[in-house]
Amino acid sequence: MQKPIVIAGAGLAGSEAALQLAARGLRVRLVEMRPVRETDVHKTAYCAELVCSNSLKSTNPASAAGMMKAELDALGSRLYARAVENAVPAGGALAVDRDAFAKSVTDMIEDDPLISLERREAVSIGDLAEDAAAVILATGPLTSDALAESLAHLVGDYLAFYDAAAPIVMADSLNMDILFRQSRYEDAESPAGELQGDYLNAPFDKEEYERFIDELLAAERVIARDFESKDLFQACQPIEEIARSGRDAPRFGPLKPVGLTDPRTGRRPWAALQLRAEDAQGSSYNLVGFQTNLKFGEQKRVFSMVPGLENAEFARYGVMHRNTFIDAPRLLDASLRLKVNPESDIDVPVFVAGQLGGTEGYCEAIRSGLHAAINVAAYCRGLQAPALPRETAFGALIAHATDAATKDYQPMHVNFGVMPPLEKPVRNKKARYEAYAKRGAEALAAYKQALIDVGLLEA
Repeated sequence: MQKPIVIAGAGLAGSEAALQLAARGLRVRLVEMRPVRETDVHKTAYCAELVCSNSLKSTNPASAAGMMKAELDALGSRLYARAVENAVPAGGALAVDRDAFAKSVTDMIEDDPLISLERREAVSIGDLAEDAAAVILATGPLTSDALAESLAHLVGDYLAFYDAAAPIVMADSLNMDILFRQSRYEDAESPAGELQGDYLNAPFDKEEYERFIDELLAAERVIARDFESKDLFQACQPIEEIARSGRDAPRFGPLKPVGLTDPRTGRRPWAALQLRAEDAQGSSYNLVGFQTNLKFGEQKRVFSMVPGLENAEFARYGVMHRNTFIDAPRLLDASLRLKVNPESDIDVPVFVAGQLGGTEGYCEAIRSGLHAAINVAAYCRGLQAPALPRETAFGALIAHATDAATKDYQPMHVNFGVMPPLEKPVRNKKARYEAYAKRGAEALAAYKQALIDVGLLEA
């Protein structure tokens, strides 16, 4: 019997990789340290638990995030299908009931006869590689110290940045006399007077905003130092760090009031915090864009100054934590295979998927697990996997992340900035994005057919 593929980490990337490999008839040992060893941010023992936002970003097909979702759908992503099944209202974004989503993924893994889920800490790559056909490292940004040290011995260097998660508040503790339901640029009420929109909005007037910023800047932080921009992944900047860059910066960022109308005044608020449902029942809400490094007591004190949150009960306070990732341009090839030190005694291929590989984002992690699985399956069957076109969303991201010319690499979301320019420049932004999406869809269709032709994907 063929040796199993060993995957370390049952997050988004590892779970997707395991299910994809099993679907191709390959045995998998999936090693997950929780709940034997907990982390500072996980709350359950579920596979694929989301620990930051519950949003998988835009579903607009003419956006980079929408292109990524089209790839996941076309290539048969197991986790993307579960996300769609467990979606909660979020305007033009795909957001999920995080517990229902993670439980559904865990059930799939536990029910698959080709996947063995091992609840233990992986302490070295050598142990993982023993009696394995290949190894996929998908331990994510919270890779344990022991495994990170083993990885450092294998490749020389690894890098770190800081990441932050937003608080969650209970719905029944919110003041609905102040909060209003509305998505940007949509009416707060339909002609029939029914509430519309997928977000709750907390409106600030100018005086309320100024008092809030004063207290936010003065509040005590867990890590009591000013961060340089290189220390923080830009998409997860703590709200207090945004305010530190300028008092009005939050008002043009996560607190922007554009497209909103306060029904109490009939005008746009000075600033507004949006709250997004955490579950299908709407029993709790995420404070959108309020990633934070404040101490828990300070979060309660300062965030209760947000209009409508005076008596908010916090289901989870925001946290900030250290993330580990490798220098992908130096250490990975386009298949996500690790360039191992030739003096190493590791004699099986090692692949890296998810945030440990230096990409950032939920859908990106799922897609990287799928990509790693395709390339591992090709290796195990002695096949040559088709090259992923750079015109696709993930192809562009991987081309950037594995380009040896990329210096001072920082984790990257999929975005149009890393895609090759259009053959004919398009000045209008909307038309340009649509052209990117059209070109990407054509490249994706050709890539999918190539996978089918070599037997790496079912028709």
